[in-house]
Amino acid sequence: MINNTLSSYTTSTPSIDTELHPTDTEQRSIKELESTLSLSPSLPLSISSRQTWLVFAAAVFLVTVPVFIEAPIVRSLPSLSLALTGFWVWLSFRLMSHPATYVWGDLLLGFSWSWLAGAIYWGWLRWEPVWHLPMESIGLPFACWCLAKNWGKVGSWFYLGSLLGTVLTDVYFYIAELMPYWRQIMRVEADIAPQILQNALTQVQTPWGQTWAIILAFLLLTVGSLPLARKQRHWYAFGGAVLSTILVDSLFLLAAIAA
Repeated sequence: MINNTLSSYTTSTPSIDTELHPTDTEQRSIKELESTLSLSPSLPLSISSRQTWLVFAAAVFLVTVPVFIEAPIVRSLPSLSLALTGFWVWLSFRLMSHPATYVWGDLLLGFSWSWLAGAIYWGWLRWEPVWHLPMESIGLPFACWCLAKNWGKVGSWFYLGSLLGTVLTDVYFYIAELMPYWRQIMRVEADIAPQILQNALTQVQTPWGQTWAIILAFLLLTVGSLPLARKQRHWYAFGGAVLSTILVDSLFLLAAIAA
């Protein structure tokens, strides 16, 4: 009886061994699965990198929006431009409520502060350049609060980059003594504006004006480029906002030359 029991145990062992050692087909399937899993970590990295550059491109675009889209609206319909700020804030929170669109809502929230500042200044205070920086800084306390709470970093850094570009541009206007031309062009008819732009261009083309233009352009280029080495979305938003200031200022210069 014992012999029969042992013999039955012996004959059952190969079946156990077969279960423990997979077939060749199963081994190939396991290797393919392991290969797929080993490649998968690079997938989120490539998506993140692509989104980072999209944030940079969006930041560049959003800096130009107040200049070329909001400005025509605010001149004729300042109240509408101001009311649109509420829409941008609402839309930003809607986008932030979904993980897939959170970063775009974050960026749009920072843009809302720039839009609000532009609506107030260019709608009612554009005749006096002294009020420009105070109005552009209207969102500064909120951006600082967000960064202190480690929330809304993309939008806050975008706003700070846009504000920095505005500050340096206004500093140049003060240094090159262009503020009187600013006041004039805001008060005259459109047909007289080209002559004022030509006079301002003459001021820019002096050695003093050219030297400071190069210094501030180099500063903008440096401050806007260095954060890109960190490869984080909020730094790309900041860098895009700062570097786009050079683009906007260059377009204004070309407009003055063509006037």
